Amino acid sequence: MKAIVYRRYGPPEVLRLDEIDKPAPKDNEVRLKVRAASVNPYDWHFMRGTPYMVRLIAGFSKPKFIGLGADVAGEVEAVGASVTQFKPGDHVFGSCRGAFAEYACAKESDLAAKPENLSFEQAAAVLIAALTALQGLRKGKIRAGQKVLVNGASGGVGTFAVQIAKSFSAEVTGVTSTRNLELVRSIGADHVIDYTASDFTQNSNRYDLILDCVGNHSPSALRRVLAPGGICVGAGGATDVWLIGPIARAAQTTALSSLSDRKLVGILAKSNPQDLAILRDLLQSGKVTPVIDRRYPLHETPAAIRYLEAGHAHGKVVILPD
Repeated sequence: MKAIVYRRYGPPEVLRLDEIDKPAPKDNEVRLKVRAASVNPYDWHFMRGTPYMVRLIAGFSKPKFIGLGADVAGEVEAVGASVTQFKPGDHVFGSCRGAFAEYACAKESDLAAKPENLSFEQAAAVLIAALTALQGLRKGKIRAGQKVLVNGASGGVGTFAVQIAKSFSAEVTGVTSTRNLELVRSIGADHVIDYTASDFTQNSNRYDLILDCVGNHSPSALRRVLAPGGICVGAGGATDVWLIGPIARAAQTTALSSLSDRKLVGILAKSNPQDLAILRDLLQSGKVTPVIDRRYPLHETPAAIRYLEAGHAHGKVVILPD
């Protein structure tokens, strides 16, 4: 089968389209015929092997697993001996290992039935970004009537966060660039802020919950625009190869939070069947619709990752089989 592989860490140029053996599912896995996959920062961190903490999982000197890609949607082709939820022919979405390929294996617990109203492309755009948004908003204790701000509202996580926050009946403000203002309005934001014209940390508005998908403001600046008892959840931002910057920011955040009722916390999304079911219901009901920016054929995966790394994607970038 055709698959994108990498045998050393580095920039997108280390990726190759190669012929490899079709994977065999373990007892608790299914094998999918991949209909679509999508790109996440997760992928380029594993591709580059940075921050270096990634190599504790991926391998120190070179990748232990040569496939790349996590978000997936496809058709079940074969099932392991202990799988009970799915059968060959079922259409599913979720996460797997090596999604940038014609076939991939996934744990039964990491998949759900694809909503009938979604295409494979849309379903493949969901998992990591939508889980991050859902779990981030939950960590911020979202509830009806709250004033919620999403910084980076036109990105992969941000587009899901705006819609999920609206499903909780929150009053949502989205921060984005000039070219994406209408997009953010179209997915339900009550208010939009053009960050090229105005800094939301300098205005007089106060927010009960901030989901920060960008990480371009100091903890003290974010704390200043939180309402009493408010929570800012960090769900993105720049890293360095040793994680020194993020660790320093986390230390400052912890110190500030301990001195105030305005809290700053982080989020690292984890897949679980319960939240996957919640997302499926939101998608099936039409309350949440994935936003897709660009589509690339499998052999152009390096270009897709390069585009996402540049930081200008609105919504998700999808990979389709050749």
